[in-house]
Amino acid sequence: MNSTPTLSRRSFLAHAATLSALGFAAPPLSAGAPVAARRQPGPNDRIHLGLIGCGGMGRANLNECAKHPDVVVTGACDPWARRRDSVVAQFKDTCRGHADYRELLAREDVDAVIIASPPHWHALQAIAACAAGKDIYVQKPMTLHLGESLALRNAVRRHSAISQIGTQIHAGDNYRRVVEFIRSGNLGQIGVARTYNVMNQGPQGVGKSAVTTTPEGLDWELWCGPASQRPFNPILANDSYNHCSWLEYSGGWTPGMAPHIIDLPIWALDLGYPTVVSSAGGRFVVQDDGDAYDHHEVLWQYPDLTLTWMSSLTNSFDFVMRGDAEPARRLGIYFHGTNATMYANYSMFRVMAEGNRMKDKEAPPPSIPPSPGHEREWLDCIKSRQQPSCSAFYHVKVDVPIVLSLLSLKLGRSIRFDPATEQIVGDPEAQRLAVPQYRAPWQFPKQYLPS
Repeated sequence: MNSTPTLSRRSFLAHAATLSALGFAAPPLSAGAPVAARRQPGPNDRIHLGLIGCGGMGRANLNECAKHPDVVVTGACDPWARRRDSVVAQFKDTCRGHADYRELLAREDVDAVIIASPPHWHALQAIAACAAGKDIYVQKPMTLHLGESLALRNAVRRHSAISQIGTQIHAGDNYRRVVEFIRSGNLGQIGVARTYNVMNQGPQGVGKSAVTTTPEGLDWELWCGPASQRPFNPILANDSYNHCSWLEYSGGWTPGMAPHIIDLPIWALDLGYPTVVSSAGGRFVVQDDGDAYDHHEVLWQYPDLTLTWMSSLTNSFDFVMRGDAEPARRLGIYFHGTNATMYANYSMFRVMAEGNRMKDKEAPPPSIPPSPGHEREWLDCIKSRQQPSCSAFYHVKVDVPIVLSLLSLKLGRSIRFDPATEQIVGDPEAQRLAVPQYRAPWQFPKQYLPS
């Protein structure tokens, strides 16, 4: 089945009348447009699935879903023709391709979408999908700004969408065992938890390129979308790893990896929102084409403990979890309790006692049921209409601390936050910058912000 050709924004305007007839306005999409009728798949029905963003992570999520017999892939969307055409070819009997996500969302034969586009697109596309009556699986980071975080969560609620954020490590058995151990109380009272993601890209970072000619079949203006449009760079466009070197398109490595890592203490300690967020760092060593920080240190203050984050692109040392001496990407979490320290990563955990304070304390028996898989859980919930474990309602507690840390870094000062009102306190400039200004003609859907 052939893919539709790439549409520039100018070409898209020429098709505005057709799209308006389908319930969509010409760009920017009106997030307040009438909601499409939701086709709710029954227990024995197949889920008609679309993919927005046909890069490596989106393909992995799609393949994990498509292996199940109750899923049929009906749509693929990417402004780069060769990427979307590859997905269409894989599912040639059922799948049609689109350059513009609004065409995909306008289709009645799409029940749900995986959103794996570059991060600067996530909020706008996810909110539009909810308004179009689609259920959503959104790759992390969920958003890049506080206003986006709350608007996306509110859109899920308003349109009764089923949502899952792509922190697939949450589905692993090791995280479950850590949560059980922390909640057993064996570590004693925990006053601080530390998290980190470190690597060593060296001063060269992701490299430099003199290429500015956009490849045939790529609508670069549409790729940039609501973010600033800069000359084409093949390093930036290549993959999600490289996206993290450009601040406006990704938020850097903190939103790139912290959603997986701070998820564990937020889950285990049942944390809400932080009350104070302090952040420091900058671009000190790396000299590549990107502009994101190469070091980022964050302190989140909660009512009863402190949570910290460390990100480094120029040194991969990770304290007692150190493996061999070769540079590598390393990550982990430390829980410091009065009885012991636990350190963990995706696949392991260890306990280091304070003297004999762990004597006779045994690990609790498994109590959290195993996951059917992060994508499979989402598919099951589309049919049951129950929110999965990493819905926007849960993940907003992970996302908000991260986006506030970016704002703190930008402003060079601490941000005070009121968990009850979900508002920044006593800082009008921070309040204003918490809601992004999209590049025209894209508009932020302010109608989804808290009133």
